[in-house]
Amino acid sequence: MPLAKALELAQEYDLDLVEVAATARPPVCKLMDYGKFKYESAMKAREARKNQAHTVIKEMKLRPKIDPHDYDTKKGHVVRFLKQGDKVKITIMFRGREQSRPELGFRLLQRLADDVQDLGFVESSPKQDGRNMIMVLGPHKKKTEAMAEARALADARKAERQGRTGGPDAAADIEDEDVVTDVEDVVTEAEDAPAEAPAVEADAPVEQPAASQGA
Repeated sequence: MPLAKALELAQEYDLDLVEVAATARPPVCKLMDYGKFKYESAMKAREARKNQAHTVIKEMKLRPKIDPHDYDTKKGHVVRFLKQGDKVKITIMFRGREQSRPELGFRLLQRLADDVQDLGFVESSPKQDGRNMIMVLGPHKKKTEAMAEARALADARKAERQGRTGGPDAAADIEDEDVVTDVEDVVTEAEDAPAEAPAVEADAPVEQPAASQGA
């Protein structure tokens, strides 16, 4: 089709003439709404970035003779990372004479793997790396699934907050509004009441001076 005819058609249908294959012979063009096309392309790219998942490896460091409370705290972080769909690299750090007891670190890693087996699995078995012993845990859930669940949970909480109508806070707000209304009514009544005439004290009688004796 001649270029002039194509431009005439584009003008007739209020569309844009867009070249889609410049290297073809002859070049290939298409009639489209270019602004709408750009908008839809941007929305698709945005949705793709939203659903895109990046693999993140978290790291948690422990000592062979870790305190039970500290172990529970570290395990809690590992559980949170696995729930988010992230891998976790567990590092046992040996110092001094602890290097001659690698079985302590191995048993600790096995204990941790057993405690979180419902959320993750051992992706890389424990191995010695210099003064450290390393193990990698992988999540059962994919990153995209974890992100979708977290997004759904956030939406549910938001809807619950918006749908909550009768709570202690709401009752407190109603009481505050009633108090403000009562105060406004009192002020209005005071303003509408007629002003009372100021009290005028009667003049006290003037005492006559007593007549002097022997006048």
